[in-house]
Amino acid sequence: MSIKSSELILNTDGSVYHLNLKPTHIAKDIIFVGDQDRVTKITKHFDSIEFTTQKREFKTTTGLYKNKRLSVISTGIGPDNIDIVLNELDALVNIDLETKKPKKKLTSLNIIRIGTSGALQNDIPIDSFLMSSYGLDLNGMLHSYHVENIGNPNIENAFVKHTNWSTKKATPLLISCSKTLADTFVSSNIYTGITATAGGFYGPQGRILRLALQDNNLNSKIDTFNFEHHRITNLEMETAAIYGLSKLLGHKACSLNAIIANRANGTFSKNPNKVIESLIAYTLEKLTI
Repeated sequence: MSIKSSELILNTDGSVYHLNLKPTHIAKDIIFVGDQDRVTKITKHFDSIEFTTQKREFKTTTGLYKNKRLSVISTGIGPDNIDIVLNELDALVNIDLETKKPKKKLTSLNIIRIGTSGALQNDIPIDSFLMSSYGLDLNGMLHSYHVENIGNPNIENAFVKHTNWSTKKATPLLISCSKTLADTFVSSNIYTGITATAGGFYGPQGRILRLALQDNNLNSKIDTFNFEHHRITNLEMETAAIYGLSKLLGHKACSLNAIIANRANGTFSKNPNKVIESLIAYTLEKLTI
């Protein structure tokens, strides 16, 4: 049965609605960045550019780096944007856009996020790299799908108990990264840990301007959570959504973070652009070994 046009929306040129892409436009290995301006910070290292397009905050460039075909896509901010990007990328490789029927033979993409983040633990220094071994979904977007088989109930239940998590909020969900991709990027130069993914920048991450928080102590509870040596190392807005949707759709995902701040000791990088550039170079080299 074909997918209804109201569910899988295409532009008049046959490209997927938000990303403005056709199947031939993307590589199997895709780097995600949040900021559209960071796309060129990566693709300036490419040997050649094959294709580029932009619609709203979604900018995509595909090209060759050391004979490896790569795509770089800006997702914008937040789990809602990740829902758009990953579903449309999956449609490009796993749905026939002419018949709007799922393909019998499915393709698995490799998704690598390069982002910036602030460490929550005082022993993770600024200007370091961190790979998210797990993404802890705190925002609830993933619960729109069947997620029963992708979580880690023991750690999730321990987190709920430790934080006295409000029953009015979505149940936290912990999703692992792709071990295959993790093995690609792991080294003595990179920290690992659980990355918590919030649904907003202010209240959901414990920042107070004029609005009171539901739980003033939630950040300290997150910082002190430890279950069988699993601890939460940083907080941002995309990783768990990437991990969850990738696992549900059959893709591989890994999130790499340039640590530009440490919220535990109140420090911030003196040269954040340098650590981001270093992480970009590290990622590209590891992808082409």
